[in-house]
Amino acid sequence: MGCSFSGLNALYDAVNGGGDVWINENRFRILRQLGEGGFAFVYLVKEVGNDSALGGGVRRKIKDPSHVSDDGTYAMKKVLIQTNEQLELVREEIHVSSLFSHPNLLPLLDHAIIAVKGTQEGSWNHEAYLLFPVHLDGTLLDNAKTMKAKKESFSTMDVLQIFRQLCAGLKHMHSFDPPYAHNDVKSGNVLITHRKEQPPLAILMDFGSARPARKQIRSRSEALQLQEWAAEHCSAPYRAPELWDCPSHADIDDRSDVWSLGCTLYAIMYGVSPFEYAVGESGGSLQLAIVNAQVKWPTGPKPSYPEPLHKFVTWMLQPQPTVRPHIDDIIIHVDKLISKYS
Repeated sequence: MGCSFSGLNALYDAVNGGGDVWINENRFRILRQLGEGGFAFVYLVKEVGNDSALGGGVRRKIKDPSHVSDDGTYAMKKVLIQTNEQLELVREEIHVSSLFSHPNLLPLLDHAIIAVKGTQEGSWNHEAYLLFPVHLDGTLLDNAKTMKAKKESFSTMDVLQIFRQLCAGLKHMHSFDPPYAHNDVKSGNVLITHRKEQPPLAILMDFGSARPARKQIRSRSEALQLQEWAAEHCSAPYRAPELWDCPSHADIDDRSDVWSLGCTLYAIMYGVSPFEYAVGESGGSLQLAIVNAQVKWPTGPKPSYPEPLHKFVTWMLQPQPTVRPHIDDIIIHVDKLISKYS
């Protein structure tokens, strides 16, 4: 983990708006910024100075040939790290990302963490650089905004196929011993790639909040600690009820992801979480809507999607996690729906 010393000057140039970035021994040119959030920035980069066509450069580090870019372009996430806690979070994200290998989970191709001089005399901060395959069609959230402007929506079959792929990726995470929970499944963390005469490719990304899924809560202080962690790491409109109001004696497991998955299925159909309406209502409470599972469906003379899809969402959005289905149950059900509507 680190950056070759010879690349540091070029790295600083890139940080200041010019030059190239080195990730270990491989050099990348920043083409443009793709997005940002918090202390993280995502760039489209292109590998330079290595003959990738002959097996050189970052290609040598990539285990799956399908992740190798034909034109040398990748997505690079740059994280500004100012505290030891932030440093440990990035290291944990790198560790967790390295565990998974599945076509519907975004793979980490390479990474570097370097020390940089801080603003105060003698102080040091860190910067992390994480390299991923690039998917330029954006996220489900991006696509929802575009489709809404055009008054378009996914077909029933595309909805089911996109959702089935997310289930496959989560099943991979939930199948570990102990199982891992993603903890932030949402439309903004699902990359979509449109394919000619095929359903869109869906890839779940951002494992910064992923942790072992099973947690035993045995006191009020442990419950409050979990709620505080969830408030920081789990997006509110997709956060499971047990992470909003955790009992003092509870067993949390991977079914918190299933709640988020139900919200995401709704978002594939209608562009938003099923509870975001509460934010815009006078006196509305997002937390109360979620804890009471008060789902609101779009109104109209002709619903866009068949009723079995609505019932499917409701089945996942059961406020009591002990009666909520597991990922294997969901996969069985979505496969039945795909057979029904194909």
